[in-house]
Amino acid sequence: MSQNNGAGREVVVTGVGLVTPVGNDRDTAWSALLRGESGGGPITHFEPDDAYATRIACEVKGFDPSDVLDPKEIRRFDRFVQLSLVATDEAMRHAGLDGAPDGVPEERFGVIIGSGIGGISTFEDQCKTLLERGPGRVSPFFVPMFIPDIAPGLISIRYGARGANYTTVSACASSAHAIGEAFRSIQRGDSEIVIAGGTEATITPLTIAGFSAMKAMSTRNDEPAAASRPFDATRDGFVMGEGAGTLILESREVAEARGARILGQVVGYGLSADAHHITAPAPGGRGAQAAMRMALSDAGLEPVDVDYVNAHGTSTPHNDRSETTAIRAVLGDRADDVVVGSTKSMTGHLLGAAGAVEGIISVLACQSGRIPPTINLQNPDPDCDLDYASEGARERPVRVALSNSFGFGGHNVCLAFRRWDGN
Repeated sequence: MSQNNGAGREVVVTGVGLVTPVGNDRDTAWSALLRGESGGGPITHFEPDDAYATRIACEVKGFDPSDVLDPKEIRRFDRFVQLSLVATDEAMRHAGLDGAPDGVPEERFGVIIGSGIGGISTFEDQCKTLLERGPGRVSPFFVPMFIPDIAPGLISIRYGARGANYTTVSACASSAHAIGEAFRSIQRGDSEIVIAGGTEATITPLTIAGFSAMKAMSTRNDEPAAASRPFDATRDGFVMGEGAGTLILESREVAEARGARILGQVVGYGLSADAHHITAPAPGGRGAQAAMRMALSDAGLEPVDVDYVNAHGTSTPHNDRSETTAIRAVLGDRADDVVVGSTKSMTGHLLGAAGAVEGIISVLACQSGRIPPTINLQNPDPDCDLDYASEGARERPVRVALSNSFGFGGHNVCLAFRRWDGN
């Protein structure tokens, strides 16, 4: 297995932070995932009546940002920003950082956070204010509260990061793009450290109504914990989730110089477009195949090197079949020896935060040699015929993990992570 394809400097992961429907910190969420716990339940963020076809979601429960944010910030920051700041606080502490370390200029310390939608809750609230109370009552904080790029902006202010700072917006591939672009920035030598990840908080009346109108979400309202069932023949759509994931990426040189504990490596980044349809995947998963092949090539890897694929696995009929076809096409004979899991069976679909959360899961799988299961897979779809770890968590060495993220508009991203062995 090649250690580097010569494309640039090595990039390592030194800290991760999670806020998810199955746990509001890294350790709690990881343990719940290994146990196969579902984050699904009835929607509580608002009261959906019977006019809503979908009345279930995977909400973050018991979220209290007061240890990280002061009362004024909690009032002024949209939920998607609060989730990101809390996940980033954990990741920075995990990495042993509170800003740029000695020897790293602040201009080479960046923040790239993806979000597919941004502050939709604030947007809905302020639209209601405008219509009911007039333009004079719209909050002066409306615009900076809801724009998607405010999350990395506020993170940069908090930690004095004066380097690359922006948001990637590519629907459900947003935070996978963020990690990939952070990887490239360090690889090229433009940055030394980048806070990378994603955040989303879209369990709101308008968002649920919109996705329901598309008939994209599960209507298994009486069984919320069993509604997200990737690769199952009875799947009927995704379950909306919310949350945030943050990774601290560093050049290997900087991480080793400061004595950081290295959790894993980012070694490959593949991206493509379907150029086919605004929501449906290209036939045969053509775009997904291209992204996966590019990630392997970028990393100098072969299919035989791969042990785990964290699938996009949305629990929608078209995606699951298309992704299975793409994985088989790319990995060939190796596909039958690889565990292909969908952690969305437990977290739901976190939209723009999904790639970051699932990237962290991939890093933890490489580090621990444990792979979370795909739950609720009781009636296998004959067209979905890979090893999805449907009977429980799997223990096996994971040298390389691929993490797939695909978004409306035909956006495809594959990230390749490698176990850290110090070589």
